[in-house]
Amino acid sequence: MKRRSPRLLLAAYALALVALGFVHHPGLLAGLLGLALLLTGRERWALLKKSLAAILIFNLSVSLGYLLLQAWQGRSSGTYLLIMNLRVLLMVFLGFWLVRRVNLLQALAPWPTATLILALTLGQIETCRRLLADFRLAFMSRHPEPAGLRARVRHGASQAITVLDKSLAASTEASQALRSRGAFDA
Repeated sequence: MKRRSPRLLLAAYALALVALGFVHHPGLLAGLLGLALLLTGRERWALLKKSLAAILIFNLSVSLGYLLLQAWQGRSSGTYLLIMNLRVLLMVFLGFWLVRRVNLLQALAPWPTATLILALTLGQIETCRRLLADFRLAFMSRHPEPAGLRARVRHGASQAITVLDKSLAASTEASQALRSRGAFDA
C-alpha cells in the first residue's frame, strides 16, 4: 500500500472531525463507523476495543445523566444520545487510527509551537502511564490474593487523586515554561 504524507493524513483527520459535526443521522454515522472499520484492515478490532475502553466510563456516565434528565423532564430523545455516542466513538476510533499511522511529531514539524505542545503532551502521557503501572504493581504486591471491592475502590480513588494532582502540577509548570518562552504571545 502506498504511504501517504503524514500532513495529508493529519489534514484528512481534521476534515473528518469537522464533517462529523454536520452528520445528524444515526444510520449514516453507523455506516461511517462501518466504513472506518472496513478501511482499517487487520487492526480494526484492536482499535475498536481500545476506543470503546477509552470512552466507556465517561460516555456511560454522561449518557446515563442525560437519560435521567430527559426522563425527569418527561421527554425522550434516544436518537440524539445515539448520534452523540456514535460521533464520539468514531472520533476516538479515527484518532487512535491516526496515531498508529502517523508520526505526529514529524507531521507537525513545520509548526514549532504545535510540536512543542505535542512533545509536552507525550511527556505527560508517559508520566501518567508509568505512575499507573507503579500503582498497579504496588496494589498487586499488597494483595497477593484477589482483592475485594472495597480495596479496589480505595485503590482506584488513590490512583485518580494522584494522577489528577500530578497532572495539575505538571500542566501548571508546563504552561509557565511556555509562557516564559513567549509561546502564547500573539
